[in-house]
Amino acid sequence: MAASPSAVTITQIAARAAADKLATEMVALDLSDQMVLSEVFLIVTGANVRQVDSIADEIEEKLRLVGEKPARREGTEEWILLDYSDLVVHIQSSELRKYYMLDRLWNDCPKIELEIVKEMVADGR
Repeated sequence: MAASPSAVTITQIAARAAADKLATEMVALDLSDQMVLSEVFLIVTGANVRQVDSIADEIEEKLRLVGEKPARREGTEEWILLDYSDLVVHIQSSELRKYYMLDRLWNDCPKIELEIVKEMVADGR
């Protein structure tokens, strides 16, 4: 079973918001066959502490505009987790992204193609 269309839609909105704040290494993983609690993990990288916070704020704002509110926001200066039930967003510093390697931990899960990443590649960014 694949992630629901609503989970994919909010994932695309969150990824675009992250890109607006210059997030890098964006990956969306479809966890619908693996977990009970969440359908999608969106993992993005911020260059520094301020950018990690800024990315989280932008994602919250853009999803609020479409009626989504996180069940919780938690984290540290270098890792913020936004839990939207079906979507969990992990915003990490480069160092923590390399250390925890969530991408590898969940590498058996299919990836969800992010429209913003396709656009960035097409534009040469």
